[in-house]
Amino acid sequence: MRRVVLCVGFLGEMIRDVLGDGRAFGMEVEYSFDGAKLLGTAGAIRNALPLLRDAFFVLYGDSYLVCDYAAAERAFKTSGKLALMTVFRNDGMWDASNVEFDGARILAYSKRELTPRMKFIDYGLGVFSVEAFERVRAAEPRDLADLYGELLGEGELAGMEVSQRFYEIGSEAGLEETARFLTSQEVARG
Repeated sequence: MRRVVLCVGFLGEMIRDVLGDGRAFGMEVEYSFDGAKLLGTAGAIRNALPLLRDAFFVLYGDSYLVCDYAAAERAFKTSGKLALMTVFRNDGMWDASNVEFDGARILAYSKRELTPRMKFIDYGLGVFSVEAFERVRAAEPRDLADLYGELLGEGELAGMEVSQRFYEIGSEAGLEETARFLTSQEVARG
């Protein structure tokens, strides 16, 4: 069985009502609710630490990702760093490129201060040790991008390039594009 912890905020009860404990889907699903104050991704993960193991994956809730998760886990373990960010060579195609990556290391990352050297994008899959979140105070709203930046500055952020593009499902257009992709995969298997 696969274990998932969902960090949920506004209307998160609706997700819980549909998925329940996950057994109907062959999974074990647990929930960590932000509460009255939204915590941001890093704050929500900090809040969920009692439900997480020593190391864990973080996926953005509005992404559909086709990549080798086992390779990301291996790269994280091999790196000896507190965190690993997967990156995709984007060249500004699917969204603003926000990562400078030299094929082995992340040299720069920012969602606010973009440079022409940023040809890659944060793919939406990270691997973290619990220790990476010790710098986030409990109940403190915090963006994951800020934590990534802090870890990069401390030399504690590894990088791994993935080759297949991401699909965002946070907009109607993104949902339609993802549905077309999934349909094409079913037809190819069919």
